[in-house]
Amino acid sequence: MPRKPTKTLTYAEAGVDRRLRAQSKKALEALDRTHRLSRYGPIVKLPYGNIFPVGGDIYLDLVIEEIGTKVLIAQLAEKYDTIGIDGIAMAVNDVIRSGARPLALADNIDAHVSNPALIREWMKGIVRGAEEAECVVPSGEIGDVPDIIKGIAEGKGFDMVFASIGEVHKHDIIYGTNLNPGDAVIGMRSSGIHSNGVSLARKVLFKLWGGAYEPFNIPDTFDRELVYEVLEPTRIYVKPIVKLTRRLEVKAMVHITGDAYLKFDKLMHINKGIGFEFDDFKPQPVFSLIQRVSQQRGKPISDNEMFKTFNMGWGMAIVVNSSAKDEAVNLLCRSGIETEQIGKVTDTGKIVVKHDGRKMRLSRE
Repeated sequence: MPRKPTKTLTYAEAGVDRRLRAQSKKALEALDRTHRLSRYGPIVKLPYGNIFPVGGDIYLDLVIEEIGTKVLIAQLAEKYDTIGIDGIAMAVNDVIRSGARPLALADNIDAHVSNPALIREWMKGIVRGAEEAECVVPSGEIGDVPDIIKGIAEGKGFDMVFASIGEVHKHDIIYGTNLNPGDAVIGMRSSGIHSNGVSLARKVLFKLWGGAYEPFNIPDTFDRELVYEVLEPTRIYVKPIVKLTRRLEVKAMVHITGDAYLKFDKLMHINKGIGFEFDDFKPQPVFSLIQRVSQQRGKPISDNEMFKTFNMGWGMAIVVNSSAKDEAVNLLCRSGIETEQIGKVTDTGKIVVKHDGRKMRLSRE
């Protein structure tokens, strides 16, 4: 009797269907009607968002982001003093893609109940993240919505949303255009999972969601409890990127979050005929653990799915002219973040990943 093919585990099965999300985002095109209300000139459309003029040659980049299901990991660990860093990182790391420097942040926290001790812990992470991003936090809101927010710990359910606004002068805007084959893709080291792919990671790793481990187990080769490994805050790239863009021309910038290396396809849409090839990855042990455990439990996650879901060791990427790659790497390394050329622009019209002797094409089909 022929053997049944092994069913693979995907992000969609974990509850995040990227195809459905892409279809849903088309509804956002209705917002284009509001662009005519821009008082000081036309909106500038960029690969990963839009910026708007406020007079002279100054534009503002306004981004809103949330932490997602990583808040459940904070509840699982009963550790709440870093989770705010993730929300700030998700917002400010998006703002810098346009060449803007983040100026300010605002937070909105929906809570099961306002718990003063818990709020004090949340504020520790928010302050740390804001200081790292060099942003003021002039306002915020905490709402008690017990019928909406439950969580996994009684009275400690919450969700966090962060907005960040940044300023960029017209001559400093990073348009993401004029990419050419041979341009270098430079990667900046992530701190781990960050705040993307957590829904899939949870369901593989933690018993509460059907996974393999209790939260405070320490897997072989790890030096701390698994829940703390997953909870490691998202790295904030503001300071090194701001320093870099003052010295070098950056053609494009990608925050490697949801959809991971598929995010580069937006650059392909505005630079017809180009592609990307990535050949340098150093995934932290947690990524190997996710794939190994899923294989052992009979629902493997394919290599292709891993690179479409997780950052695999690089949290931010820039594209520069090949002649500037060494200077870019050196400048970023001086900021204390491991940085390497992880790939290049090609003329294939495809996103190709080479890893562990395997070669794969990433696509949304």
